[in-house]
Amino acid sequence: MYAMTAAHRTLPLPTYVRVKNLNNGRVAIVKVNDRGPFHSNRVIDLSYAAAAKLGVFPSGTAMVEIEALSTGKQVAQYY
Repeated sequence: MYAMTAAHRTLPLPTYVRVKNLNNGRVAIVKVNDRGPFHSNRVIDLSYAAAAKLGVFPSGTAMVEIEALSTGKQVAQYY
């Protein structure tokens, strides 16, 4: 909960990703260490710490850009 982690459906475990909140420009580097989210309209679930750093509260959701860093190239980008 207090670690900079996330859940993603398809990225290999572990993968480090750069997540950018498109509403406010805040960026966080998180480690994908779990599977999910299990809501069809979400791409990634963030830990409390990562969501707080990105300024996702109080809404709970935000449009984000995700870039996988483990491979050194951009793997997926979602809007």
